[in-house]
Amino acid sequence: MDVSYLGGGGPHPQRGIGVVAPFDFALDRELWRWVPDDISLFLTRTPYVPVEVSLHLARLVSEHETLGEAVRALGAAEPEVIAYACTSGSFVGGIAGERAMCEAMTRAGALPSLTTSGALLAALAELSAHRIALVTPYTTSVTRVLEDYLAEAGVTVTGRASLGLTRHIWKVPYRDVVTMARHAVGEARGAPADALFISCTNLPTYDVIPQLEAELRMPVLSANQVTMWAALRRLGTRAVGPYQALLDPGARPGAVQLDTPPAPGGGTPTLPDGPPPLP
Repeated sequence: MDVSYLGGGGPHPQRGIGVVAPFDFALDRELWRWVPDDISLFLTRTPYVPVEVSLHLARLVSEHETLGEAVRALGAAEPEVIAYACTSGSFVGGIAGERAMCEAMTRAGALPSLTTSGALLAALAELSAHRIALVTPYTTSVTRVLEDYLAEAGVTVTGRASLGLTRHIWKVPYRDVVTMARHAVGEARGAPADALFISCTNLPTYDVIPQLEAELRMPVLSANQVTMWAALRRLGTRAVGPYQALLDPGARPGAVQLDTPPAPGGGTPTLPDGPPPLP
């Protein structure tokens, strides 16, 4: 076989992020959308347990022994950083629990490690956001523990909306995410929120972020977005994604006015398989 047209040296060298996700995670393709072409994602999942989304499940998928086994499995692919992609699993033990998870993963793989909930706090600090509107697909009990985690970090929740789901979160349509976001922001009392956070790595968000930022005039963060942003920053590179304030300082309030991105060829943009354009 003539491989001269390939340059004879094989594929370009790659750098990698190891991702540990819960067994029911179904949004691998969404994670990839934030990743530049020269970075690979190596994903593994925690073992299956017959438990619906709940605080009990969050504790099961974040046990240190489980994390250690997943990180050691990822080591064969030689990632440079490990990301635990689960919001509830990383906030269920509070700030101390999140830090302990990172330490456990680092011990297992001798690699820098981060979690979705830790990445959220870093993203809020990056944006100087201390008051947030909150969207979750969770039950009330899980949402309250997230609010406790945020309060421990000095972050106030000004309004919230949740779906009360215990399964099939990845099937929630964009329309429902948008409706919840509007409700959470509209519920704010007193000073407005500095940002909106959409929780859960299994909740689809990529395409709604720029649309919501245009409508709500505030940064919009999501669980998968902050996870990839933080992991890529550890590699000294940047996440990709148009019209997202976290990724582009020029798109933040006070820099330039956020606006809805133009559709190809002009006209009004639409959200793939989701709601009509936001007014």
